Amino acid sequence: METLGYIAGILTTLAFVPQVLQIYKTKSVKDVSLSMFLIFTAGVIMWLVYGIKVQAFPVIAANAITLILSLVILFFKLKYRKTSL
Repeated sequence: METLGYIAGILTTLAFVPQVLQIYKTKSVKDVSLSMFLIFTAGVIMWLVYGIKVQAFPVIAANAITLILSLVILFFKLKYRKTSL
């Protein structure tokens, strides 16, 4: 089951990499929902705290990396918001 957790964590974390790269390349965040990413980031933080509390390394690792990627997207959303109008 732990292997399943690692695979799920890797796949869900990697899913954000293309979005980060696309935003970085195009400098466009027009189609990125700020409210969705704020809610999502709050959820990732809660999953990370949960993983730490129950000492589930796959949950900790996946959500720590996903949090970083999500924060990068939020940073880009705020940085490039004027160029996306």
